[in-house]
Order: sequence, then structure tokens, then C-alpha cells
Amino acid sequence: MTTLEKTKILIVDDERHISELISLYLTKEGYETRQVDDGRKALDEFYSFAPALILLDIMLPGMDGYQICTEIRKKSNVPIIMLTARSDTFDKVLGLEMGADDYIVKPFDPKEMVARVKAVLRRSETREEKHDTKTVSFENLKISLSDYSVVYHGESLAFPPKELELLYFLAENKNQVFTREQLLDKIWGYEYVGDSRTVDVHIKRIREKLNRDDEVWSIKTVHGVGYKFETK
Repeated sequence: MTTLEKTKILIVDDERHISELISLYLTKEGYETRQVDDGRKALDEFYSFAPALILLDIMLPGMDGYQICTEIRKKSNVPIIMLTARSDTFDKVLGLEMGADDYIVKPFDPKEMVARVKAVLRRSETREEKHDTKTVSFENLKISLSDYSVVYHGESLAFPPKELELLYFLAENKNQVFTREQLLDKIWGYEYVGDSRTVDVHIKRIREKLNRDDEVWSIKTVHGVGYKFETK
């Protein structure tokens, strides 16, 4: 059995015809799937099934997709693709802010869905390979991708995956300026079309946690361009 055939995908959607269609196409590609139609059951299945990726609808009975994503992100970096019936930028940005890796708007082309699943899985595998021993350190700050930890003034801080990855990327490339679009592409892994304020939200949350004013480093806003991690 190949690695692809062992890859498990959890499908969480209360519209049976949609989840069955998704399962059909993914099964044809060699993936093992499991379907759940209730938000609370989704968390139980996540722990018992241990999927490599989750396709997660937003509107669900019991617990919505945003809540599920938030709960999973407290314990796992498993890739999550949100499914939404709305194409509003707000829904997309909110999902990304919660820690989702991508989103698909219904109705969707099943072949595009499969392509997105493969792309997110590839990015996840590459990220894990690269992050095995990666750590950057500055005065009073240590950021590690090997165990997804941030230590600030000797204290371990809780950082959601995307916030930590954004902080690490900027710190690793200190004193370099990146546009919001470049950061979306580097951290979220695809060319994002639409409102880029999700980067601003993540930067704001990072600054709130690293909130002392006397550091020899800082995350600077380059007006009209983007952001950089500046060292003195």
C-alpha cells in the first residue's frame, strides 16, 4: 500500500450529497475518507480517526466550523480546508484567522477540490520536513518550528500556528520588507485574491503578546508596503 492510499481525510458536512460526492472523488484518488454530519461528532472523529487533512463545512448542527477549527488548533496543526456556501471575503478571512489553511466555496468543481486537497497536503508535508530543527533566537525571544513554541522573557506563550509561522518567517528574514500579499502567499501557501487584512489581524495579535517597548527588535509597519522584523 502506498503512502497516498494510507492518507486519511475527514469530511465534515451535514449535506449528505456533498460529503458523499467529496468522498467518491477522494476515494478514487486513493485516499481513505470518513464522513461526519454533526459538529460535536466531528471532534470525536478527529481524535479517533487521526486524519491527515479535514474538509470542514462552516454551517453545522451542534457546533459550527469556526468553533471546530478553533478547538482543533489548540491541539493540532492538521491541515484544514473550510467549505462555505458564501463567497464573502469576511467568511474567508475569518476562516483563515481561525487557523484554516484554505477554503472552497460551494458549489465547487470536484476536480478543483481534489487539486486543492493535494496542494495543501504537499505544503503540509514540505513544512514538516523543513521545520524539524528550525529555531530563531533574539534577545528575550525564541521561536521554534520544531515544537511550535515561543518563549518570551523566559515565559512560554500560546501562539496559534499561523501567528507563529508568520512571526517566524519575519524573524528568520529580519530587516526584509514583505508586502501583505507576499506574506499571505508564504504563510498560507497560495495566491490570495481579495481582502488582505488577515495579515494585519495576525500582526496585531502578535504585537499584543510581544508587548514590551524596550526590545532591540520589533515588528515594523512599512506604510504603503507591508511589514518587517527590524533589529537594532
